[in-house]
Amino acid sequence: MIGWVVLGLLVLVVVVVAGMYNGLVRLKVQADNAWADIDVQLKRRYDLIPNLVETVKGYAGHEKGTLEAVINARNRAMSATSPGDKAAAENMLSGALKSLFALSEAYPQLRAIESFTSLQNSLSQIEDTVQNARRYYNAVVRDLNTKIQVFPTNLFAGMLGFKTREFFEVSGAAEREAPKVSFTTPAAPTA
Repeated sequence: MIGWVVLGLLVLVVVVVAGMYNGLVRLKVQADNAWADIDVQLKRRYDLIPNLVETVKGYAGHEKGTLEAVINARNRAMSATSPGDKAAAENMLSGALKSLFALSEAYPQLRAIESFTSLQNSLSQIEDTVQNARRYYNAVVRDLNTKIQVFPTNLFAGMLGFKTREFFEVSGAAEREAPKVSFTTPAAPTA
């Protein structure tokens, strides 16, 4: 009789541990997938930026500092790997893009160009998609981190190689700050 009770308890422990392990694996895979979705959207954004810079360059080419800042921020964002580094680089890129779009205020002829408006709208749509992907990723990471840290899963998570993940957070202070742009006398567009 005692043998059956011990066997029953052993089976119960195996089922519980297997359930915890499978839950951790499911959340890890979801987090990997969510991060891949963010990468895809950011790549779309990075691919759009050179076209935007080239369009602006034709009308505001002498605003070289702003254009270089956008390209440098794009390159830093593309080379960042961890969510924390990527978020910091994305904050810098967002600030540089705000400066770029502020140029359109000084150059009304730039706003009238259909390709500039189209690129600006495409970038805005991509930004919305990135924001949604970031929210989903952070929700999955929250669930994974919670599962790793709560009892009884926390007893096995470390032994099974599961680690908490970083959130992909965009700094609120950087987004609230107005871009600093100084304009020189507008030059006539080049042909």
